[in-house]
Amino acid sequence: MSAKTDNLKEVEARSKAALPQDIVDWIGECKKRPHPESQLISTLHKVQGHYGYLAKEQMDAVAQLMQIPASKVTGVATFYHFFRLHPRGQFIINVCLGTACYVKGADRVVEKLKLELGIDFGETTKDGLFSLEASRCLGTCGLAPVVMIGDDVHGGVTPDKVPALLETYINKARSLRKQSR
Repeated sequence: MSAKTDNLKEVEARSKAALPQDIVDWIGECKKRPHPESQLISTLHKVQGHYGYLAKEQMDAVAQLMQIPASKVTGVATFYHFFRLHPRGQFIINVCLGTACYVKGADRVVEKLKLELGIDFGETTKDGLFSLEASRCLGTCGLAPVVMIGDDVHGGVTPDKVPALLETYINKARSLRKQSR
């Protein structure tokens, strides 16, 4: 009796099930072209665009379907700053740490945000509401120090203003939840 070692169809089916059909179709189109591996970054962008981040299951599926070693897929995903390996919060908080903002107290604003949220840069609160990130410059030096939450720019932020600012977005999230019911 011989052992069955060829499970390619099963692996392919599992990989296809881990990704939305449009991405599976995209990978299929890429494989028809010369050097399909050159489309890895654009494929990962599509996956992140769909899920908001790159989970191990989806990266493994991309590796299988594109026939690229999983270590290479993970290497690309961890090398480029744009890719996220963990879910991000409903509200992304970007604190400007450019010269003008830093000189006007952005470091103290950061410390207050970290204290209030219980997270560090690159992390997301346990409730999935906030992610905290640093930016080198938001181009609004005249409003320093600046905190950007989603697309909203908040200038002249001080540590004392942080709790009320966060409360605004907590209330916004509650309101959105009520509307979706």
